[in-house]
Amino acid sequence: MHGTPHIVSDVMTHTVASIGRRADFKEIVEMMEQWRVSALPVLEGEGRVIGVVSEADLLPKEEFRDSDPDRYTQLRRLSDLAKAGAVTAEELMTAPALTVRAGATLAQAARITAHAKVKRLPVVDDVGLLEGVVSRGDLLKVFLRDDEEIAEEVRREVVSYLFRAPLSPVRVNVHDGIVTLAGRVRDTSLVPVAARLVRAVEGVVDVEFELTGPSAQQVR
Repeated sequence: MHGTPHIVSDVMTHTVASIGRRADFKEIVEMMEQWRVSALPVLEGEGRVIGVVSEADLLPKEEFRDSDPDRYTQLRRLSDLAKAGAVTAEELMTAPALTVRAGATLAQAARITAHAKVKRLPVVDDVGLLEGVVSRGDLLKVFLRDDEEIAEEVRREVVSYLFRAPLSPVRVNVHDGIVTLAGRVRDTSLVPVAARLVRAVEGVVDVEFELTGPSAQQVR
C-alpha cells in the first residue's frame, strides 16, 4: 500500500575511514581527528569488518592514566581496565561488530542504533565486506522530506484507501512534517487506523485530525 521505504543505501556514506587490526593507539586517534568521526571499523583481508573502535574504547586509557583503582573498581570494570592497557585496534575494538545491510530500511537501522546506543553502523554486504557507514544523522535525513511530497503520499496511500466516499473532501495539509487531515467522513472509527498509516509515511513528524462524522440527519 505505501510507497517503497527508503533504505540504508539511500543515505549512507560510501567513502569510509577504516583501520586494520594492527593499527596503534595514536594512529587511531589521528584517524578519528582527521575524518571527524567517533568510531572506525576494523578490517581484515579484502575488507571484512571484524570490529569497531570507538571513542568510548579509547577513553579508559586517559581515565585510568594516573589512577590506582581499588579492588571493587577492578572487578566491576575489567573490560575498561583491559582497554586502558591496550595499544592496538585488535585489543581495543568491540567485536563482533554490530553492522547493518545496505538493503535494510531506515526504521530497522534506527532500531539497531537506538537499542545498542551507538552513533554509527558499518554497512556490509552478504559476506561482511564494508560498503559504507550510516550514522544517526543519516537516518534523520528522511525528516528533510518536502511537506508537499509527504502530503501527496498521504492523499494517495492513506486517504484514497480509507476514505473512499467522504461526506466532504478530506483535506491533507502538512507543515514542518506535521500532517493534518480535515473534513467530514462516514466512519470516524477509521481515524486510529489513519493515524497509524500516516505515521508510517516517511518524514511525518506527527498527525492531527479535524475529522467529523455524519450528522444525525445524514445517518437517517
